Amino acid sequence: MAVVGGSLGGLTAACLLRDAGHDVTVYERSPSELEERGAGIGLLEETQRYLVQRMGIPLDELAVPTRFLRYLHRDGSVVYESDRAYHFSSWTTVYRLLLRHWGRDRYLLGHEMTGFHSDADGVTVEFAGGGSVRADLLVCADGAGSVARDVLQPDATLTYAGYVAWRAVVPENDVSAPTRERLTEALTYFVLPDSHILIYPIPGRDGSLRPGERLINVVWYRNYLAGGDLDDLLTGDDGVRRELSIPPGMVTARHDAEIRALAAARLPAPMAEVIARAGSLFVQVINDVEIERMAFGRVCLLGDAAFLARPHAAAGTAKAAADAWALVEALDGTADVEAALAAWEPGQLDLGARLVARARRMGERSQIDCTWVPGDPELLLGLHGPGR
Repeated sequence: MAVVGGSLGGLTAACLLRDAGHDVTVYERSPSELEERGAGIGLLEETQRYLVQRMGIPLDELAVPTRFLRYLHRDGSVVYESDRAYHFSSWTTVYRLLLRHWGRDRYLLGHEMTGFHSDADGVTVEFAGGGSVRADLLVCADGAGSVARDVLQPDATLTYAGYVAWRAVVPENDVSAPTRERLTEALTYFVLPDSHILIYPIPGRDGSLRPGERLINVVWYRNYLAGGDLDDLLTGDDGVRRELSIPPGMVTARHDAEIRALAAARLPAPMAEVIARAGSLFVQVINDVEIERMAFGRVCLLGDAAFLARPHAAAGTAKAAADAWALVEALDGTADVEAALAAWEPGQLDLGARLVARARRMGERSQIDCTWVPGDPELLLGLHGPGR
């Protein structure tokens, strides 16, 4: 079996398929092991399931727990707070653990898939440079910019949501004690017209969960008009116009100064301080996409290569993991790959469509309709619904 895409969804699928007795190889287009910017992720039940159940890693060694859902006033006081437990980790922490468990022998870097074709006996996967492999199942977990989706669902294109996420990670000890106290043990929000920001703690760059060695993760959603405004933002310091994100160090000095000044003028002081202390800010373009099919004979789309949801429900990695668990269950006990994929597809189509729709509603409430109300239970994180 071949898994194309070596990020969290692809690695989870590969590990599960190997556990079930299948011969699996992961093909990753990057020439080197993947690097994120240390950005945080919500460690929902589906995301943590493999690491906890199969790898035996205690949850408190994977993620920083939070006890409260908290909203701030502009003056920094608390406008709303409730008991709401979450766990937050970082993309880097989870990736390193999964890759170490999977191993490097069957994690082949520098393999960019350029095409594939199926026949009655299997799938031929073609790579840049002329190489190819045969597999009885091709799992396409090649992310938001999926080549496989472009081929299999050409009408399903990324749709710009009308806003981006400004992101940053800041060492806990780089901010003042009053700021740490205000943000401690909480997923903290601030809502302002046509915008909102959230902050939560994540493991340190080395995975440390010890207080003082952790990071503070910032996600601030800001509206930019498609066309000139967005093009200007996405043209980095090197003059290159990017499509999906601007990495740290590439945001122009003008845009960097503008967002920091806006933070100082409009955000509660603790949040403004975190942004002021950030060494490098980066930008994630918010898109979504939905598809009509996930299974195509012996080929399937998984995770963000299928449905791409806006990040407001913190469920992207959870959805990819759920796709992978369901896939392995469908394959269990049968040699008929096509029948297994046909049985797997309806449930995952329903899950993906519901998540995309809910995340869209959440984003519209904040960025356009201005109806995001602190404490509204419909705004809770979750894959299967608010708080679920």
